[in-house]
Amino acid sequence: MTDLDLFQELKGKVLQTYKEHFPFFTGSWKTFSSQDIQKLIVLIENVCKQSISEKWIYTHLKPERNEKIPRKDMLDILSMFAGHSSWDEFKFEYKEEEKVQSSSNNNWLLWLGIGLATLVICALLVFFITKKPVQEARLLQIKNQYNDWKVNSEEVKVYQLQDSLKTAVKVKDGAIEINGLQKKNTTLEIVSPFYKKKVVHISNSDTAIKKIDLQPNDYAMMLKAFMLSDIKDWQTRKAQLDKILSDDLEVIVMLKDDLGAEYFNKKEFSQKLIVPTSSIKRMKIVELKSDEKGIIQFIRINQ
Repeated sequence: MTDLDLFQELKGKVLQTYKEHFPFFTGSWKTFSSQDIQKLIVLIENVCKQSISEKWIYTHLKPERNEKIPRKDMLDILSMFAGHSSWDEFKFEYKEEEKVQSSSNNNWLLWLGIGLATLVICALLVFFITKKPVQEARLLQIKNQYNDWKVNSEEVKVYQLQDSLKTAVKVKDGAIEINGLQKKNTTLEIVSPFYKKKVVHISNSDTAIKKIDLQPNDYAMMLKAFMLSDIKDWQTRKAQLDKILSDDLEVIVMLKDDLGAEYFNKKEFSQKLIVPTSSIKRMKIVELKSDEKGIIQFIRINQ
């Protein structure tokens, strides 16, 4: 077996190790998305304390077959990630396994035993993999603390902090599904421009938690309402904006198609809001910072 063939085997082990950390991914290198690539980069940095680029992954891991073998230093990193000390150790152990398999070809009884054992192991794996989501997954609803309404899924971001890893959790219909609670505790971090940041510690034995309540940022909620509503009393709105916006307010509006950004101070931004247009209603607040009194100091907006 050539080194290029061994590299193909190593790619398989790397993918399998990734699936152990993210069991919901069931695809192959061909279906590996840009989001999966970013997760793999972070995972390798945490496990191996080494970095690997997105371009390198596209060049060497995504293709079904490779024309040439990568540099040895990169092979060492992948081997460490797959549970070996180096590329040389991986090659040695794999070749030793091949020798053992070759020597057993002449013993049909041994092959029969291996076949039966494989069937039993596969059956157990199918059983536990099938049962795992039912045993470990937990659905948590995220709601507004004051009115018990579900949060807008596009307005919150949730991260699961476990084993020194920070993993984004998808928010769907105002709820999240988290895994990995059967054997370990976990911590969730919820951030939003419209709600106060919240960190929730969940014990694997605590099955009572069914929802997470977020405390709204009142001034941020008011600002969102101003941006979405039609003007009725612009003098009143101007006075309200003056109250909730800092005199040193900075507003960054990110333009479409990566064309750059626009900057507004308090006066300029307030003027845009008291004369609402369709473009204002299409704006989406993605980041907001306030002082200890809740006065809004910084806003980042996507058009």
